[in-house]
Amino acid sequence: MVKVSLLVMLVLTVLIAMGLRWREQRLPAVASQKRLGLVARGKKGLDRWVTAAALAAVVTLGVAGGLHWLRVWLE
Repeated sequence: MVKVSLLVMLVLTVLIAMGLRWREQRLPAVASQKRLGLVARGKKGLDRWVTAAALAAVVTLGVAGGLHWLRVWLE
């Protein structure tokens, strides 16, 4: 079960990061900042991945907890 949760978190992190990047490119205020320095681009990318990992952890905990409580209630 732990391996499945880690795999789900990894897949969700990648999918959420892709969605956040797509969203950043679509927003006019964020997309207009074309010229960023190396450090600023790295920080922006790191912030995106940390946000994606946090959201993936919350979703995974919610799904795993929901499945657990569903099993408890059905017994």
